[in-house]
Amino acid sequence: MLQGHQSWRFDSKPQILGYASSVGPDEGEGPLAAEFDVVHDDKRIGCKTWEQAEQAFMEEASILAMKKAGINKDQLNFYIGGDLMNQITSTSFVARTLGVPYIGVFGACSTSMQSTALAANLVNSGSAKYAMAGTSSHNCTAEKQFRYPTEYGSQKPPNAQFTVTGAG
Repeated sequence: MLQGHQSWRFDSKPQILGYASSVGPDEGEGPLAAEFDVVHDDKRIGCKTWEQAEQAFMEEASILAMKKAGINKDQLNFYIGGDLMNQITSTSFVARTLGVPYIGVFGACSTSMQSTALAANLVNSGSAKYAMAGTSSHNCTAEKQFRYPTEYGSQKPPNAQFTVTGAG
Protein backbone atom coordinates (compact mmCIF):
# COMPACT_ATOMS: atom_id res chain seq x y z
CA MET A 1 0.00 0.00 0.00
CA LEU A 2 1.28 3.47 -0.86
CA GLN A 3 2.37 5.43 2.19
CA GLY A 4 2.87 9.10 1.31
CA HIS A 5 4.21 9.84 -2.16
CA GLN A 6 7.14 7.44 -2.50
CA SER A 7 7.03 4.72 0.14
CA TRP A 8 5.30 1.37 0.29
CA ARG A 9 3.85 -0.19 3.44
CA PHE A 10 3.64 -3.97 3.30
CA ASP A 11 0.60 -5.06 5.29
CA SER A 12 1.08 -8.78 4.64
CA LYS A 13 4.76 -8.66 5.63
CA PRO A 14 6.38 -10.54 2.71
CA GLN A 15 9.39 -12.60 3.77
CA ILE A 16 12.66 -13.67 2.20
CA LEU A 17 12.41 -17.47 2.28
CA GLY A 18 15.69 -18.31 0.61
CA TYR A 19 18.73 -16.63 -0.84
CA ALA A 20 21.92 -17.77 -2.52
CA SER A 21 25.01 -16.46 -4.23
CA SER A 22 27.43 -17.78 -6.81
CA VAL A 23 30.63 -15.79 -7.40
CA GLY A 24 33.94 -15.79 -9.21
CA PRO A 25 37.48 -16.24 -7.92
CA ASP A 26 38.23 -12.59 -7.10
CA GLU A 27 35.17 -12.35 -4.85
CA GLY A 28 36.24 -15.60 -3.19
CA GLU A 29 39.49 -13.95 -2.13
CA GLY A 30 37.81 -10.93 -0.55
CA PRO A 31 36.64 -10.22 2.99
CA LEU A 32 33.12 -11.57 2.32
CA ALA A 33 34.32 -14.92 0.94
CA ALA A 34 32.82 -16.96 3.78
CA GLU A 35 29.37 -15.45 3.12
CA PHE A 36 29.06 -16.74 -0.47
CA ASP A 37 27.31 -20.05 -1.15
CA VAL A 38 29.42 -21.04 -4.15
CA VAL A 39 32.84 -19.67 -5.11
CA HIS A 40 34.19 -20.72 -8.50
CA ASP A 41 37.90 -20.77 -9.30
CA ASP A 42 37.31 -19.96 -12.98
CA LYS A 43 35.57 -16.81 -14.27
CA ARG A 44 34.18 -18.74 -17.23
CA ILE A 45 33.01 -21.67 -15.11
CA GLY A 46 33.35 -23.98 -18.09
CA CYS A 47 31.40 -21.77 -20.51
CA LYS A 48 32.62 -20.58 -23.92
CA THR A 49 31.85 -16.89 -23.33
CA TRP A 50 31.73 -14.44 -20.43
CA GLU A 51 28.06 -13.83 -21.18
CA GLN A 52 27.21 -17.53 -20.91
CA ALA A 53 29.18 -17.68 -17.66
CA GLU A 54 27.13 -14.82 -16.21
CA GLN A 55 23.97 -16.71 -17.11
CA ALA A 56 25.35 -19.85 -15.45
CA PHE A 57 26.18 -17.93 -12.25
CA MET A 58 22.58 -16.65 -12.10
CA GLU A 59 21.01 -20.02 -12.88
CA GLU A 60 23.07 -21.64 -10.14
CA ALA A 61 22.17 -18.97 -7.58
CA SER A 62 18.47 -19.12 -8.54
CA ILE A 63 18.23 -22.89 -8.25
CA LEU A 64 20.09 -22.90 -4.93
CA ALA A 65 17.86 -20.11 -3.53
CA MET A 66 14.73 -22.08 -4.44
CA LYS A 67 16.19 -25.19 -2.83
CA LYS A 68 16.95 -23.28 0.37
CA ALA A 69 13.41 -21.83 0.33
CA GLY A 70 11.90 -25.28 -0.12
CA ILE A 71 10.09 -24.41 -3.35
CA ASN A 72 10.48 -25.48 -6.96
CA LYS A 73 10.18 -23.46 -10.15
CA ASP A 74 6.60 -24.70 -10.72
CA GLN A 75 5.56 -22.81 -7.57
CA LEU A 76 7.31 -19.60 -8.60
CA ASN A 77 4.88 -16.95 -9.88
CA PHE A 78 7.37 -14.29 -10.99
CA TYR A 79 11.07 -13.87 -11.59
CA ILE A 80 12.24 -10.25 -11.37
CA GLY A 81 15.84 -9.50 -12.17
CA GLY A 82 18.48 -7.79 -14.20
CA ASP A 83 22.14 -7.51 -15.10
CA LEU A 84 24.51 -4.98 -16.63
CA MET A 85 24.48 -6.12 -20.25
CA ASN A 86 22.49 -4.52 -23.05
CA GLN A 87 18.94 -5.86 -23.12
CA ILE A 88 19.51 -7.63 -19.78
CA THR A 89 20.57 -10.65 -21.79
CA SER A 90 21.80 -13.01 -19.07
CA THR A 91 18.76 -12.52 -16.87
CA SER A 92 16.39 -12.97 -19.79
CA PHE A 93 17.96 -16.33 -20.63
CA VAL A 94 17.72 -17.38 -16.97
CA ALA A 95 14.01 -16.49 -17.04
CA ARG A 96 13.61 -18.68 -20.11
CA THR A 97 15.31 -21.55 -18.28
CA LEU A 98 13.07 -21.10 -15.23
CA GLY A 99 9.99 -20.89 -17.45
CA VAL A 100 8.09 -18.42 -15.26
CA PRO A 101 6.69 -14.93 -15.91
CA TYR A 102 9.56 -12.45 -15.97
CA ILE A 103 9.93 -8.76 -15.21
CA GLY A 104 13.27 -7.38 -16.38
CA VAL A 105 14.91 -4.57 -14.43
CA PHE A 106 17.73 -2.46 -15.83
CA GLY A 107 18.91 -0.18 -13.07
CA ALA A 108 22.66 -0.90 -12.91
CA CYS A 109 23.67 -0.86 -9.23
CA SER A 110 20.08 -0.36 -8.07
CA THR A 111 18.83 -3.53 -9.79
CA SER A 112 19.12 -5.70 -6.68
CA MET A 113 16.96 -3.40 -4.57
CA GLN A 114 14.50 -2.59 -7.37
CA SER A 115 13.90 -6.28 -8.08
CA THR A 116 13.53 -7.07 -4.36
CA ALA A 117 11.04 -4.22 -3.86
CA LEU A 118 8.99 -5.29 -6.89
CA ALA A 119 8.95 -8.93 -5.73
CA ALA A 120 7.81 -7.87 -2.25
CA ASN A 121 5.09 -5.66 -3.75
CA LEU A 122 3.79 -8.53 -5.92
CA VAL A 123 3.56 -10.80 -2.88
CA ASN A 124 2.07 -8.10 -0.64
CA SER A 125 -0.62 -7.27 -3.20
CA GLY A 126 -1.62 -10.92 -3.56
CA SER A 127 -0.52 -10.98 -7.20
CA ALA A 128 2.01 -13.69 -6.37
CA LYS A 129 2.56 -16.29 -3.69
CA TYR A 130 6.24 -16.69 -4.56
CA ALA A 131 8.41 -14.19 -6.42
CA MET A 132 12.16 -14.39 -6.96
CA ALA A 133 14.42 -11.35 -7.22
CA GLY A 134 17.89 -11.66 -8.71
CA THR A 135 20.83 -9.68 -9.99
CA SER A 136 24.01 -10.65 -11.78
CA SER A 137 27.11 -9.10 -13.25
CA HIS A 138 30.34 -10.36 -14.74
CA ASN A 139 33.48 -8.29 -14.59
CA CYS A 140 34.53 -9.31 -18.08
CA THR A 141 31.20 -8.33 -19.68
CA ALA A 142 30.49 -5.12 -17.76
CA GLU A 143 34.01 -3.69 -17.86
CA LYS A 144 34.29 -4.01 -21.64
CA GLN A 145 30.87 -2.46 -22.16
CA PHE A 146 30.50 0.24 -19.52
CA ARG A 147 33.55 1.21 -17.53
CA TYR A 148 36.33 0.99 -20.10
CA PRO A 149 34.95 0.07 -23.52
CA THR A 150 37.47 -0.47 -26.28
CA GLU A 151 36.07 2.52 -28.16
CA TYR A 152 36.89 4.74 -25.19
CA GLY A 153 40.60 4.11 -25.75
CA SER A 154 41.64 4.38 -22.11
CA GLN A 155 43.38 2.02 -19.75
CA LYS A 156 41.89 1.19 -16.39
CA PRO A 157 43.71 2.97 -13.56
CA PRO A 158 44.86 0.80 -10.62
CA ASN A 159 42.54 2.61 -8.17
CA ALA A 160 39.37 2.13 -10.27
CA GLN A 161 36.25 0.33 -9.07
CA PHE A 162 35.89 -3.35 -9.91
CA THR A 163 32.66 -4.93 -11.16
CA VAL A 164 31.62 -8.11 -9.34
CA THR A 165 31.57 -11.46 -11.09
CA GLY A 166 28.63 -13.18 -9.49
CA ALA A 167 24.90 -13.49 -8.98
CA GLY A 168 22.37 -13.73 -6.23
